Amino acid sequence: GPNDNVFWVHYTDEDSSPLWPFGFGLSYTTFEYGPLSLSKTKIGYEEKLTASVQVTNTGQRVGEEVVQLYIRDLVGSTTRPIKELKGFSKISLNPGESQLVSFEITAQDLEFYTASGKWEAEPGQFHVMVGPNSEDLQKAGFELVE
Repeated sequence: GPNDNVFWVHYTDEDSSPLWPFGFGLSYTTFEYGPLSLSKTKIGYEEKLTASVQVTNTGQRVGEEVVQLYIRDLVGSTTRPIKELKGFSKISLNPGESQLVSFEITAQDLEFYTASGKWEAEPGQFHVMVGPNSEDLQKAGFELVE
């Protein structure tokens, strides 16, 4: 019948984890992520870098996926969130189809209220994370240099 594909996911984690990580979708197909690649490992304040990942629909059905980009500042002068969502891209793929998803990262994406009370980006190390939700992420690093 029409309900053959209905299923329930039961989490037995601690209460501290969200029941549904952000971006979690009940998709009827499966997606595979290729390696995350960065166009540069260092950028200056006027430069930008591109983070790219290839996503393939490895299942039997057409499906939609929301590819998400998070950034973590490893050395901020004020306490930062562990990872901040900086972009997302919704794609639709046929079975067996692949798409390269790219995100552009600039120094503006790294700005925050620093300890000196200014809205600015601080030089240092950052992690870029890409994946289907806030839990299943692959990581790469880059540095912002003055």
